[in-house]
Amino acid sequence: MSQSGTTLVLIMAIAVLAPLLAYGVGRRLPVPLVVFEILLGILIGPDVLDWARPDALIDGLSELGLAMLIFLAGYEIEFGRVRGDTLRRSVRAWLIALGLGLATGVLLGGGYTKGVFIGVALTSTALGTVLPVLRDSGDLHGRFGTVVMAFGAVGEFGPIIAMALLLSGRGAAESTALLAVFAALTAGAVFWALRPRPPWFSRIIAKTLHTSGQFAVRFVFLLLALMLGASQALGLDILLGAFAAGLVTRLVLAGAAPESGPQILEKIEAVGFGFLVPVFFVVTGIEFDLASLLGGGRTLLLLPAFLLLFLAVRGGPIWFLAPRDLDRRDRGGLVLYGSTALPLVVAITTIGVDDKTMTAGEAAALVGAGMLSVLVFPLVALKSRSGARGLPAERVSGSESW
Repeated sequence: MSQSGTTLVLIMAIAVLAPLLAYGVGRRLPVPLVVFEILLGILIGPDVLDWARPDALIDGLSELGLAMLIFLAGYEIEFGRVRGDTLRRSVRAWLIALGLGLATGVLLGGGYTKGVFIGVALTSTALGTVLPVLRDSGDLHGRFGTVVMAFGAVGEFGPIIAMALLLSGRGAAESTALLAVFAALTAGAVFWALRPRPPWFSRIIAKTLHTSGQFAVRFVFLLLALMLGASQALGLDILLGAFAAGLVTRLVLAGAAPESGPQILEKIEAVGFGFLVPVFFVVTGIEFDLASLLGGGRTLLLLPAFLLLFLAVRGGPIWFLAPRDLDRRDRGGLVLYGSTALPLVVAITTIGVDDKTMTAGEAAALVGAGMLSVLVFPLVALKSRSGARGLPAERVSGSESW
C-alpha cells in the first residue's frame, strides 16, 4: 500500500476510535471530540510512532475538511438572533481584542509581521466547538445561547476578515478593494438567495432528497465550490469563501425548502463530520511539532502564556461589553466560551509556518494552547452554569462537540 493509502487508513481508524473514546470518557468528563482526534494524530505522527506522514493527497483532504468546518460554522449563524445591541457589543469587543492582540503579538513576536499572525489568532472563537456544547446543555435557543452565538460569530468572521486584510501580503488598499469586491459578490449571492425560488426547485429537492439524485446536497456543494472559487480568484483565503457559502446556503434552504432544511443539513454534516472534518483535525495532530514543544525553553513557556492570553485578549473585552442583562455567572460563561479557540488558530499558524514567519515551535505552542482551551474552557463554563441552575451533570455526558 502507498504512503497515502496507509496514512488515510490510519486517519479513518482514528476517526472511528475517537468517538468511542469521547463516549467512554464522557461518562465522567465531557471532552470535545477534536481533542482525541488531534492527540491520536500526534501519536501516529512523525514525532511519536512515525506511522503516518501527510502528502499532497492528504493535505488536500485536510484543506477540504477545514473549509467544511468553517462552512458549517457559517451555516449555524441565525441572522434573526444575531443583531441589535448584542451584535454591536460583540463587534466592539472583537475590535478591542484585535487591538490588544496585535500589540501583544508584536511584543511577543518581536516584529509586526509575526505579531499579526499571533494577534489575529488570539482573537478567534471556536464557534463550531461551542455550539454543540450549548445544544447538549439546552442553552442554545435561550437568551444566553443567543449572546454566545453573536459573540462567537463575530469571533469567527472577524479573524477571517483580518486574515484577508493583514495576512495576504498585499498593501492595505489593494486588500480592502479585493475584500470589497468579494463582499459585493456575497451580497449579490444573499440577494439571490432571498428571492423566491420557482416551484420546481422545491419539488425536485423533495423528490430527490432520499434518492441517488440528492439534488439539494449537490446544489449545496456547488454553492460552496463557487464561493471558494471566488475567494481564490480574488487572492483571498478560502476560509472567507467557506464562511460566506455557509451563510448563503442557510438563506437558500430557509426560503426554498424550509421543511427539508434540517434533513439536508444532516446529510451535509454526515459528509463533513463523518469524513472531511476528522481528516483535518487528525492531520493537524500528525503535523503538530511535538519535538519543538517538548524541547523546553521559551516554546514550552509560551503554551500556558497563550492560554492565558486567550482569556485576557479575547475574554477581557467580552467581560466588559457583555449585555447588561447577564448576571455574573453568565458573563463568566460567555468569557470562557468566547475565549475557546482552535480551528482558526490552526489555519493561521499553518499560514505563518508556510510563509516562514512563525517557527514550528511557536505554532505548536499556539495550537497546544488552543487544544487546552477547547478542553478546559467549555467544561468550566458548563459546570459553573449548570451548578448555578442545579442541572444534573449527566445531561451533557458523552458530548461529541467539535
